Amino acid sequence: MSDIDALEKTLASQQWVGGAMPSNADTEAYTAALTKDVDASTHPNVFAWFTLCYKFSDAVRNSWAAAAAGGKAKGGKKGGKAAPKKDDDEMDLFGDDDDEESAAAAKEAAAKAKAKKNKVKPPEMSLIIFEVKPLDDTTNLDDLAKRIFALKQEGLIWKHGDYKKIPVAYGIFKLIVGFSCEDSKVSVDDVQEQVEGLDDMVQSVEIASFTKI
Repeated sequence: MSDIDALEKTLASQQWVGGAMPSNADTEAYTAALTKDVDASTHPNVFAWFTLCYKFSDAVRNSWAAAAAGGKAKGGKKGGKAAPKKDDDEMDLFGDDDDEESAAAAKEAAAKAKAKKNKVKPPEMSLIIFEVKPLDDTTNLDDLAKRIFALKQEGLIWKHGDYKKIPVAYGIFKLIVGFSCEDSKVSVDDVQEQVEGLDDMVQSVEIASFTKI
């Protein structure tokens, strides 16, 4: 069974696709569900069932299929009652657990998974340090820093007041400026080009460091 809507309707009245116990039908449906996007808000029963199946290893799920092929799988017809438990019943995967408790646990897991999915993820950020070489020794680096910090863009945060002037040679200094940015909104290359665009004061711009934060 690969249709999610039909599967949701089936699982509304029973815990497993084949009835009261897992079978090859669950193995096949689980494999098909792996290729689909199951939303807990629209298909809560499928999501709870999928979460429960996921807890078992591939070997266990494949044993359901093997047992069914040999005529040993339990569950009978859809909606049928589970066969009485035997002491040597190797297919009893839940021991003394009550079916209702298992279903409740699966639904709780589905609710937690949904809450985790809906949790807002903080934006990915980077911290970049530029080395800005002035056009010549007459360039006022304080004025240059003000012009750089005046470059505005959503997601771009300059480290105002936290710049340095480092001597290079022959009385020429280079300007060290830093900024943080949201990776999804700001291209570091674009920012570098904007600073280099101040060509009446800037000779070149190099990235001194690039750190994910």
